[in-house]
Amino acid sequence: MPALPEDRKPLSDEAHSAFTPPAGVEPPEPPEEDHPTSEFSLPPGAAPEAPPEQEGSAFATPSTYSFRHSPPAFTPSHGIPAVRLTKDAPWQDRMRAMLRMPVGERPVPDTVQKADEAGPAVPRVLDLTLRIGELLLAGGEGAEDVEAAMFAISRSYGLDRCEPTVTFTLLSITYQPSLVDDPVTANRTVRRRGTDYTRLAAVYRLVHDISTPDTEVSLEEAYRRLAEMRRNRHPYPGWALTVAGGLLAGSASVLVGGDVLVFLAAAISAMLGDRLAWLCAGRGLPEFYQFVAAAMPPAAMGVALILSPLDVRASAVITGGLFALIPGRALVAGVQDGLTGFYITAAARLLEVVYLIVGIVIGVLLVLYLGIALGAALTPETALKAVERPEIQLLAAMGLSLCFAVLLQQERDTVWLVTLNGGIGWVVYGALANTSDVPPVAATAVAAGLVGLFGQMLSRYRFASALPYVTAAIGPLLPGSATYFGLLAIARGDLNAGLASLSKASALALAIAIGVNLGGEMSRLFLRVPGGAIRSGEPRRAAKRTRGF
Repeated sequence: MPALPEDRKPLSDEAHSAFTPPAGVEPPEPPEEDHPTSEFSLPPGAAPEAPPEQEGSAFATPSTYSFRHSPPAFTPSHGIPAVRLTKDAPWQDRMRAMLRMPVGERPVPDTVQKADEAGPAVPRVLDLTLRIGELLLAGGEGAEDVEAAMFAISRSYGLDRCEPTVTFTLLSITYQPSLVDDPVTANRTVRRRGTDYTRLAAVYRLVHDISTPDTEVSLEEAYRRLAEMRRNRHPYPGWALTVAGGLLAGSASVLVGGDVLVFLAAAISAMLGDRLAWLCAGRGLPEFYQFVAAAMPPAAMGVALILSPLDVRASAVITGGLFALIPGRALVAGVQDGLTGFYITAAARLLEVVYLIVGIVIGVLLVLYLGIALGAALTPETALKAVERPEIQLLAAMGLSLCFAVLLQQERDTVWLVTLNGGIGWVVYGALANTSDVPPVAATAVAAGLVGLFGQMLSRYRFASALPYVTAAIGPLLPGSATYFGLLAIARGDLNAGLASLSKASALALAIAIGVNLGGEMSRLFLRVPGGAIRSGEPRRAAKRTRGF
């Protein structure tokens, strides 16, 4: 009998397992316990999680109308991408980028300044943060920049989960140590506001030193520097401010076609208005009445020149006086707050601008009504003749910016920079409006945009605020002529023409404010610092708060 092959030989009883299924029987399914799976794996039939929504337009249709496609309520399995902020970027860019992040996505703060072994002194850090924010807000800084500065101070001293809030007169900051501890909230009210860009620059230097790891600034040192800022006198005395106000009005009158006599008349009337406003302030009158009083001497000087036998452009005298009174700084700050989403602060700033302009209107109209009653020939037709003097007008525009910088109490080493920036803005406006026949509103917006762009570049180069390089430079672009002609038409009884001219003045003012803000945003968008404010490859977060509904 032939031998069977090895694979056909019957197995011995020892070779059979009690758990081996007989031949021809399918093996059973192994139990689930024998094949463990990861607890993070998707169960059968579950759809994979959708990627996180990218930052897009505020008008994009949201994808959360149905509960079936609602976003996850917890941290997704793939985690949240880490955000690393480079130390090479200015603290304004770094803090602004963090303020626009959700609280849960903000990186853990790097404690720049040394703290005690017991931890940071929370009440003192919050108080220091509020005091610095108060100086910035009182100096006219925008609400977003004030929040960025407060956020930089609190994070530099090791306080995580801080939420600063800024309105027109109230500063608040909340610190929550952990999810189980009670939050600590402190606030401060800004009761007095003044323009001193030298003090504003000193505050920016303090914030920069605190947020920089290379400089050690203790809490005591920070408080000492704040006390020095409050004690320091203004860089220019009162008489210099009065003379600067007069020269500003004289330069503005030359800018709109005045001669030497008009320059002197506008300068003298503006100085009289400034002294009258100081007298009202010393008697405790509100700022509204101070503007009423300051607007009356230039208008009275113009009416007196019209009644005199002299052949002068009296309208240029009144227009020059209005240039020194139009609240361009508050207007730019109000529009900037509105564009960045701080609507309450923007509404309050713009309401303040409206009250101040109404005060100017009342002061000028009272004098114009008196002049018409006395028989003064107040005719705007003779004042609308174009005067082509580009070299003289350029010098007048630069002189106007220089005097404006002195009135704003700027540092002496920044005055020539803002004077040059103002001259550039006026050259661009003249080239567009007078040479290329571009509408005045569009030409003003383009010129203001370049002023804002160059001001932002200078501020980023010096790690300082952009206000000292922008506010005085937009002085030559302010709508003084349109404001005066509108008031004159109202005084003569031509209400339609007056409202049309005042509407043009409002459009020019808004063009200035939007152009300045757009120029600053363009500089942040295209001018990259080394490494960028956010890790390379991360999109620049928008400043939107809602989707519009």
